[in-house]
Amino acid sequence: MAVLAACQSPEVARQELRTAPVPPAPLATELVPDSLQLTPVAPLAAVPDSLRQAVRALHARLGPAAATLRPAVLERACVGYLNLRRAGRVRRAGVLAVADMDLPSSEKRLWVIDLRKAEVLQHSPVAHGRGSGHLRARRFSNTIKSACTALGFYATQDTYQGKHGLSRRLRGLDAGRNDNALRRYVVLHAADYVSRRHLQRHGQAGNSRGCPALPPDQYRAIIAAVPEGSCLLLSGPGLESKWLEGAAAAERLAVRGWL
Repeated sequence: MAVLAACQSPEVARQELRTAPVPPAPLATELVPDSLQLTPVAPLAAVPDSLRQAVRALHARLGPAAATLRPAVLERACVGYLNLRRAGRVRRAGVLAVADMDLPSSEKRLWVIDLRKAEVLQHSPVAHGRGSGHLRARRFSNTIKSACTALGFYATQDTYQGKHGLSRRLRGLDAGRNDNALRRYVVLHAADYVSRRHLQRHGQAGNSRGCPALPPDQYRAIIAAVPEGSCLLLSGPGLESKWLEGAAAAERLAVRGWL
């Protein structure tokens, strides 16, 4: 069209521009459904074969309850857990909780795992912060009042009775990435917007202010399954952590196993 206009007189070209149909405006962002295409997670570099095989064996033994737990996400969770145990930053042996926040909130994306028995203790939906997105979490932040989920490793702390009932505090263990968790009041707590009824009605969980909020019918069991000093990983696109060092984790596994 631009070439033809250049061959015409200026008046004709202006006439055609005035009468040319206006292309439709793009849809508003909120009307475009979230993509369900997950972000690829590459295996960690420099993980010894011994550790990689141990994680594969663990994943296989976890059975159907871990069918949607991506192996590369489990690998990151296990490597971080072993390094945090080695550094004395998580005291509870054999308990690992991992949430894959790249999965849509309509799915069960939180697992609490007994590493010694290779059992899934709890499996449930979990909410992400409203600042992170709607169905899918796409933005992550450690900033106070961002209402975003912050990725990284956490240690569970004490419980208390708050406005959501029984809640468990979380301490972020990745400096500059989730270490504002206590100041932001990021805790495990129950929320009606993660209930089975809400998911059936709306097709997804609601959003928190940054807390990994839990279903009302499971929150007590989940909070009990991650006693003080347990390891929790909130995984998602762009996860970076100094605890993801494969060689050191493999050394810990060789000496102490999953303890």
